[in-house]
Amino acid sequence: MSPNPPETQQASGTGSVTGLILLATTLFVLLSEWTGSTSLRYPAAIGVALFIAVSIPYVRWSRRIFIIVAIALTLSAYFTNPNWWQITNSAMNSAAFIAAFFTALTSLRSASATSPSIEKCGHFLAEQPPGRRYLALTTGGHLFALVLNYGAISLLGNLAEVSARREPNEEIRNHRLRRMLLAIQRGFISTLPWSPLTFAIAISTSLVPGATWAGALAYCLGSALILAGIGWAMDAIFKPRLTVPVPQRQKPQESWTSLLPLLVLLALLAFVIGTIHLITGIRAVGVVMLVVPLVSVAWIAIQNLDEAPFKQASQQIHHYISSDLPGYTSELVLLAMAGFIGTIGAQLLGPMVAGSHLDMGVIPGWLLLVSLVWIIPIAGQLGMNPILSVSLLAPLLPTSAQLGVSPAGIVTAITAGWALSGASSPFTATTMLVGNVAGVSAWRVGLKWNGAYSLVCAVALSVWVAIVALHFTPI
Repeated sequence: MSPNPPETQQASGTGSVTGLILLATTLFVLLSEWTGSTSLRYPAAIGVALFIAVSIPYVRWSRRIFIIVAIALTLSAYFTNPNWWQITNSAMNSAAFIAAFFTALTSLRSASATSPSIEKCGHFLAEQPPGRRYLALTTGGHLFALVLNYGAISLLGNLAEVSARREPNEEIRNHRLRRMLLAIQRGFISTLPWSPLTFAIAISTSLVPGATWAGALAYCLGSALILAGIGWAMDAIFKPRLTVPVPQRQKPQESWTSLLPLLVLLALLAFVIGTIHLITGIRAVGVVMLVVPLVSVAWIAIQNLDEAPFKQASQQIHHYISSDLPGYTSELVLLAMAGFIGTIGAQLLGPMVAGSHLDMGVIPGWLLLVSLVWIIPIAGQLGMNPILSVSLLAPLLPTSAQLGVSPAGIVTAITAGWALSGASSPFTATTMLVGNVAGVSAWRVGLKWNGAYSLVCAVALSVWVAIVALHFTPI
């Protein structure tokens, strides 16, 4: 058996081919978003199908199972539904969109990997004294997640581990590492309800008719404040009882101005994406797929102003296509197939639900939305990725008019449940990454470390979603 994981083999073998396929798929999806042309979705669907086919030999069986399930559902549609081609094409479009969105976002992560200012900012946050460490890391986890996505947990988590390992006392060291990692993780998940750079917003606004990012933003920011605020409050209230005194630590060498480059970048992204979205009417996710890669290229060039910026940028772009993108093959296969399975599954279940005479329209709208806050994280405990559960559930919901709520209310409920799944499910990337850094299982992170936090947040978010549904969204 080769000592290298399958993804590494691909990066050194067919990596460039994989990267070019993903790049072409992203281009077709982007053009479809900006032109409104449905014909461009066909080459995008072909592109993601090629990517899956090329990736099969290089991914683990846990990913191949998703591909097998997708093929089985496609065959089921073929034999049971006369519209099987339209159903399959819709599912392929969903997979292509997810692959394209992921490809665009990771370009920013690639650009940040070579930025000294980002590393300097991370060191400053990890070295904060106990009195403000949690708040600093939650804020930092939130801000870094907007740029690095899951890379925020890896970067800040590793810096937190280095900082904690300097503590000679094992009891203090373990408590400190756990609290630092939870601060980072909870800062990360608080971006999921509102950021246009997350799958939670991208997919929920795509699946809910009439939903827009701008329309749901205010309510989703409320969810983010609840998630971050409860995390900080619980850490402050339930501090661990130590059997030894806590030693004094030196102040960080850097100042809060270390955060300035990150804040400028985020302000630029927010301003450009928001402005273009409001002026053109193009969906926020379509704007993100254009703006983020352009900003990434400009960022790389700025980092190398003193030494051939255009040459350096072109070399890093080549490295991104031939090495970075293929390195995400496992994650991309999982995400794309989750979207495919959820979409085709919803199409197949729709007629069954209609034939069962189950009328969800009789359930009060606010109660149905509150149920989503709980159903999505519970599905996460059963191994269902939020992309899969949301893609499966959202198309089965009654329309916003039938529920008596606005599309923004539905998006608020879906993204709240999505964030809770990110905190509690042992099968999500956030809990796995935190567990890897801490040296514990994802089950321990999701259910023991975040169990009480998730329950408190679920109750608070249920109240918030009900308030939004009943009072703050126009009917």
